[in-house]
Amino acid sequence: MAKRNKLEKFRDLLTYEHVYESFEFRSPELTRTQEEEKPMKDRWNAHQFQNDNPIVLELACGRGEYSLELARRYPKKNFIGIDIKGARIWKGATIALQENLNNAAFLRSRIEQLPLFFAPGEISEMWIIFPDPFKRDGQENRRLTSLVFLKKYVELLPAGGVVHLKTDSDLLFDYSLKSVSDFPSTSILNQNPDIYSGPLPHPDLDILTFYEKQHLEEGRTIKYLSFIVNQ
Repeated sequence: MAKRNKLEKFRDLLTYEHVYESFEFRSPELTRTQEEEKPMKDRWNAHQFQNDNPIVLELACGRGEYSLELARRYPKKNFIGIDIKGARIWKGATIALQENLNNAAFLRSRIEQLPLFFAPGEISEMWIIFPDPFKRDGQENRRLTSLVFLKKYVELLPAGGVVHLKTDSDLLFDYSLKSVSDFPSTSILNQNPDIYSGPLPHPDLDILTFYEKQHLEEGRTIKYLSFIVNQ
């Protein structure tokens, strides 16, 4: 893959028909290529994937490594990687294009805007892989398992929809356990403070991102939490 600078990557994204970008805060309009701007709420399967398969989101997807591998493993599901950084998602989006992964798409947006772009029940499952734990005081509401975000997940997922969190942060893991337990609309399915100390609690936890490989080399413990939207 040829080395590209940020401006070249942003230009590439505007030619990719599987990449959508949010340029106006609080607007439901998404840009797909320079000629297209459209609302996608409740239209992802019809307009992008052209099937009725379940849609799975990867939040704060970075380079999209998890979305790509899940798309390879599950051709009967559709995957959308979401990140605010266009230069990050460019790599995953480019690989998806090169591999003809028609069940993988990407959205450049802030995660708090998700209800603008997805209808209630349109999403079946979510993955959150090594998100920023926001360690400083006063940053709790920016954590992707804070009440602010849990309310959005419950709005979008159907009853029984699952959210997976994989992290190396003790702070985020402990915070998430309490946040999910205290929220009456969610229930914990699985909590594991060291996923590699025994059999993996979920088969897709064996997907290793660039950053997880670094964490493991540094001797960090990888944690997993999954929770469900209550009936």
